[in-house]
Amino acid sequence: VKMSDFAKDKAAYSLRKRWNVVSPGSHDFRWKEGPGPGHARDSMSTVSYMDEPSQRDQVSRLAVQMENTYQLGPTKHFPVVTVNHILKDVLTNYLQEEEYEPELCRQMTKTISEVIKARVKELMIPRYKLIVIIHIGQLNGQSILIGSRCLWDPKSDTVSSYVFRNSSLFALANVYAVYFE
Repeated sequence: VKMSDFAKDKAAYSLRKRWNVVSPGSHDFRWKEGPGPGHARDSMSTVSYMDEPSQRDQVSRLAVQMENTYQLGPTKHFPVVTVNHILKDVLTNYLQEEEYEPELCRQMTKTISEVIKARVKELMIPRYKLIVIIHIGQLNGQSILIGSRCLWDPKSDTVSSYVFRNSSLFALANVYAVYFE
């Protein structure tokens, strides 16, 4: 929590009024307690703090602060059907002719997830955070279950999913859209 300059000056003034500084160091201050009821006259206490302005603090002061809109729900809901078409298109274009190769598939998951995220962002759906997860595995007569659990608001948050298969591999693409208030 950042304090305004006025609040800092006010806090410093009330601190000086209440305490007498004995020996200020760079980060370590020793305070001599002023006379007061129930206090020993020469007791000492140490207060450590780190309040030197850094370059990062100065940059953050220059940043524009946005006001809350108090908008509690999306004005435009996430287009699940359109995103499903994007998933089908991207997975088919990238994996139609591919054979399963572990290293190639590892790289393809990264590439495909970035392409899908870029295509979904082109839809310009405001205030949705996107999470794209791609699974690619060898299709060899085995059985596999892939599950996910999310904590979200079912009125505004949703998921799009598509499964692709060819003779050598399978791919599962999930796009989670979480509304950001």
